[in-house]
Parts: sequence; structure tokens; C-alpha cells
Amino acid sequence: MSVIKKEVAVLKNYIDGKWVESLSSQTMNVLNPATNEELANVPISTKEDVDRAVQAAKAASKTWKKTPVPKRARILYKYHTLLSDNHEELAKLVVQENGKSYKEAYGEVQRGLECVEFACGAPTLMMGETLSGIAEEIDSEMFRYPLGVVAGITPFNFPMMVPLWMFPLAVACGNTFVLKPSERTPLLANRLAELFTEAGIPQGVLNVVHGAHDVVNGLIEHQDIAAVSFVGSQPVAKYVYEKSASQGKRVQALSGAKNHHVVMPDADIDKAADHIISSAFGSAGQRCMACSAVVVVGENEPFVNTLKKKADELCIGNGMDDEVLLTPVIRSEHRDRTLNYIEKGLQEGASLIRDGRKEMDELKEGNFLGATIFDHVTPEMTIAKEEMFAPVLSLLRADDLDDALEYIRKSRFGNGATLYTKDAKAVRQFREEADAGMLGINVGVPATMAFFPFSGWKDSFYGDMHVNGKDGVNFFTRKKMITSRFDF
Repeated sequence: MSVIKKEVAVLKNYIDGKWVESLSSQTMNVLNPATNEELANVPISTKEDVDRAVQAAKAASKTWKKTPVPKRARILYKYHTLLSDNHEELAKLVVQENGKSYKEAYGEVQRGLECVEFACGAPTLMMGETLSGIAEEIDSEMFRYPLGVVAGITPFNFPMMVPLWMFPLAVACGNTFVLKPSERTPLLANRLAELFTEAGIPQGVLNVVHGAHDVVNGLIEHQDIAAVSFVGSQPVAKYVYEKSASQGKRVQALSGAKNHHVVMPDADIDKAADHIISSAFGSAGQRCMACSAVVVVGENEPFVNTLKKKADELCIGNGMDDEVLLTPVIRSEHRDRTLNYIEKGLQEGASLIRDGRKEMDELKEGNFLGATIFDHVTPEMTIAKEEMFAPVLSLLRADDLDDALEYIRKSRFGNGATLYTKDAKAVRQFREEADAGMLGINVGVPATMAFFPFSGWKDSFYGDMHVNGKDGVNFFTRKKMITSRFDF
């Protein structure tokens, strides 16, 4: 009996308000991580495809930058309404191509909506400043202007939220945009473009080009692109930053993380364990704010035992199951890479107190790996230093808060850190001395809201102005100063 293979579509790029085929014949499979079902084929576009998108954006820029700011905001308001009306559909699409749980996908859509809400405040955000009488009969004014054509390169782990960190605010500020979404999760990006078109965005203001290295390099090298916003792995972030900056572009490049959660002796053991479990194993650990290292201060075996017990009770499976927290990693190759890290941890002397590899035998269809916990990890071990982006948690031991802070200080990354305690003195010391840009107090994922900057430090960020908030407005605008004399 012959098996009829399901035909899947080859996705198109979105250029100048139209869906157009890539100039490349090369494609890549888009797979559901929980089932390995083929969802679509995504084109691996060329630099020529990039140029077509940039030329469309450049042409659209001539009129879009002159469009009154309130009119831009009204389009964004309509876009927000359309996204809200399709909240469930968008969340299911995230589950389908990314693999995370529906609950987390629904939350991701909400965070994306909040980014659009912030951008809807464009008339206020674009305001300049004035000062009368800087000298006798002389006044000074500052106006904001768009940069022109800007680009965004986004990762697989937040296919809804991260693009909405970028293009709504960019176009609210009067720029036109070229988006390169992850080739792993292209379906959501195309749906975002469809809804933006329905909201009334003019042709060429938003363009989507699918692909891999050639598209990234095409955006970096294109002389008509004024700025690049990037989220992804540390090596690529550094590459994008250095190459883009060398081309004279403005750059913000968000990269990897190794987030430490410090559990003090006075912490509520049960609540701390709940927050850490959710942070470490939600989205299969594939987020840059995930807890990947827990520093246990003092002898606190009850906490360690509670953490392991809760990990044993985790429900693992397809994200559409309401009970599931731990979902598959994005690809089998990523799981294989994680398995190598687990072996490395064992070789370097860490104690594996929960082996998530056993769940692989039970869930063979998708890219599953169970919750994995190492204890007695030391700072020099590979698993303590490198970002794994997987459901693997390392427990380090510290005598006091000073030692814990030293562990954080030595990390090359500085995205986030959290402290679990009831001690106000410890909170203040942690706030002042923890060497990371986003801190949490009794909070599992201390990610900021859209009106504050997402402010990673050290090798977690390359650039000067972060995404979101006032930093985002400053990144997507340039200032013009007018000095006027009135006694002529």
C-alpha cells in the first residue's frame, strides 16, 4: 500500500504589499516540534530578494515619513484590534510551529499586543523638547525624525513577541521596515503581515523576507538600511553588531544569557521552587530570561528535594494539552546538542540528580527532553558557563550572598538574575551588586513590560540603545536641533 505524502505550501515573501515568490529555488522544511509534521516549506531567499524588499521600503519611506503621526497611530490601533480579535488563532500558530504550551503562547501573544499598545502612543512618543531663552532672544527646539529603512532579524523562540518589539514602534516613528523572521517559525510572521495589511498599512512600509545567512548578510550589507535590530544567539549577535556597525548602521543586538536565581535560607521553599520550575522548564528552557542556574545559599537540602520532586511531577508533551508545561525543543539537532552538554556535565564531575533523557524513550515522536537537573555544579564547569537554551538546570552551592553575587559577576552574560528572600537588607545588596540588567525579587521571569527597556548587560547585549520603552524610541529616531534668534 503506497503512502500519499501530504503536499505543503512553499511560503512567499511579502514585498511592497504583495506575496511574491523568492528568487531562490532552495527551501527548508518547517516542522511541528511536537510531532515533526511538515507544516510548510520556507524559501531560503537571496540577497537579490533582500534588495527588492529594501527598494520597496525605500520608495514607501518617501510618503510614510511625512504621514501625520496621529494617522500612523490610528493604523496601529486598528492593528491592535485585529491582533486581539485573532488572539487564539495566533497562540495556536505559535504552538504549532514553535512547540511551546498554549498557555505560554497565549501569554506571548499578550506581550506582543502590549508592544503594539505602546507604539500606539506615537504622538506622545515622537514629541520633541523646547527651551525658551537659552540666551538673550534665543530659543532652542528638538524634533524627532525617522531613520528611513530599518531591518529586524528575529529568533524562533518568540515568533510573535519579538517581531512586535520591533516593527510596530519602528513604523510608528515613521520608518519603513524589512523583517527577516527565523526560518524555523515563519508562519506567524506571515500572519502578522497579513493582519497589518488588513489594518491599512501602506504598501512597502512592512516587508518580510524569509531565509538564512544570505538574507542576514544582505540586510547588514545593504547601503540603504540605516539600522538593524537583532535577537538571537551570542555568536550571531556579536557578528551582526560588528558587521552592521562597520557599515555605519545603528545596531541593537540582543544575545544569550545564563540567568542565576539565588535562593536564600529564609526563602519560601515551595514558592521559590514553583517559580524556578516554571522559569527553567517553561518553553523547554528556550528563552533568554529562563532560569538556567540556581545558587543555593547555605545548607538547604529541603529546597533541593522540593525542586526535584516538583520536576518529577511535571507534565511533558504536546503544547495543546492543557496540563503540559514542558514542551519539545525546536529541532532534533538542538536536542542532540543538549545531550552533549549533559554528557559534558557528567564528565566534569557534576551530580545528575534528575535525568531528563528517560522521557525521550516515552515520547519518541517529537523533540522531547525531560527536566534535567545537575547538583554540585561549580562555576568553571561548561554547563555553568554556556547557554544551553534547553530544559537543563544547574545547582551551584554558596556559603552566603556575597559568594552568590560573585558567581553572577563572573558570568560573561548579564541578562537577568533573581533573588528569593524575605530579607530587605539582602534585597538591597542584590539590587546594588548583581551584575545583570534585569533583576527579580521573588519573581521567576523578571522580563520587563513594553514601556521599559529590555536591558541586558555584558555579552547579553551589543549596542547602546535597548529594545522597547524610551530606548526603542531613541533607537528608531534621530534628533534635529533648531536654534532660533528673534531680535533681528
